[in-house]
Amino acid sequence: MTDHAPQRKVVPWLASAVHLVLAPGLVAGLVPWLVTRWHVADHPGWVDPLRWAGLLLALGGAALVTAEFIRFARAGGSPAPPVPTATLVTAGTYRWVRSPMYVAVVAAILGQAAWFVSGWLVVYAAVAFLVMATFVIAYEEPTLRDQFGDDYVAYCRDVPRWIPRKLAQRNRVSAR
Repeated sequence: MTDHAPQRKVVPWLASAVHLVLAPGLVAGLVPWLVTRWHVADHPGWVDPLRWAGLLLALGGAALVTAEFIRFARAGGSPAPPVPTATLVTAGTYRWVRSPMYVAVVAAILGQAAWFVSGWLVVYAAVAFLVMATFVIAYEEPTLRDQFGDDYVAYCRDVPRWIPRKLAQRNRVSAR
């Protein structure tokens, strides 16, 4: 009998890496590049602090997405629907909001909008958010409810979808 344990450990990491490139990589990387060609438009000097804040927001969003993809792989799955985790992930930024990766992707796009001084990227961020919100509400949450039952229902009751509550209101969520 062949031991497939090492192969099972590689699959979540590979699935997470592929999904990271295909989903947030395209949405927050390729499309903003196609819109801006990563060229900073002429702008008045007063915009410079906004641009630097945007750069920090974009880098923070990218770092958060990467960290949460790693969290999923460590939990034995990925955020990709074909390779889901067997446990409900509620640790890390999932203690603050139910959809931190979507929030981080939109933040990265808005950060690039500020850095590249691009109104088109602001519009694109709004459209991307609407698409992601529709996906979360129509597919992701019902799927997770079916998979994790009462645990997910309780998690939804305790943790907001997009905007974090005060820490005192999140005290019932345990890290997993």
